[in-house]
Amino acid sequence: MITIAPLKPEDREAWENLFRAYIAFYERVAPQEVYDRAWREFRTGERMQAFGARVGGELVGITHFLVHPSTSALTDVCYLQDLFIAPEARGKGVARALIEAVADWASDRDCDRVYWHTKESNVTARRLYDQVAVNRGFIQYQLPL
Repeated sequence: MITIAPLKPEDREAWENLFRAYIAFYERVAPQEVYDRAWREFRTGERMQAFGARVGGELVGITHFLVHPSTSALTDVCYLQDLFIAPEARGKGVARALIEAVADWASDRDCDRVYWHTKESNVTARRLYDQVAVNRGFIQYQLPL
């Protein structure tokens, strides 16, 4: 059975291990300060949110998300920024359950939509995403500052 809930203080180590694996999956490196800042933000719950997925009491998946205004909607929108499932828990509905939990959370707050990005090459995740959401065909550009 999959349970989804906000992260608890005792989840810090397991969460950080999953988040580090997520960062590595996308071939990035982040200093410890990034993990510390994110955890602080999740604990306050003001600007960024996080849910954990548990199977058999073990944290096997995480998602991070935030709400922001949109120029093309009358209400805020929810950006699902990060989603990661431990390899041994993949294919068991954990990612779908996390996405649904974020969608329910956003709906309860009258958000217009939930959206996210992934790499075009992330074929495994995209199989699920194509089932639960609409690919609007946008390409993301970044301007590092």
